[in-house]
Amino acid sequence: MSIKEYREYQKQANKKSKYNAKKTKIDGQVFDSQKEAEFYNELKLRLKVGEIKGFCLQPIFILADELKYKADFIIFNNDGTSEIVDTKGFKTKEYIIKKKVFEDKFDLKIKEI
Repeated sequence: MSIKEYREYQKQANKKSKYNAKKTKIDGQVFDSQKEAEFYNELKLRLKVGEIKGFCLQPIFILADELKYKADFIIFNNDGTSEIVDTKGFKTKEYIIKKKVFEDKFDLKIKEI
């Protein structure tokens, strides 16, 4: 490892999330928190045993011009329904506003884990 590479490594190691969330990588996908990664693993198991039809990672919804909401997951249930899921350790003001706009616009509820 070169000195430059070591300094970059130190910078990355010293960075902490604002809310102490630890980025986690599974199956080549980087999750913003360990909680989100664990839920992903749970969804993979539920899919494997046939409990759900499928799921989608980080879908983006357009709320208004220049305003987007990115959920953590959409779960497609066997009965044809779907759930929007967000894994939350801390609710920011921005998230609370976007959640309200999303739920009003799409007449759907966001399930928080």
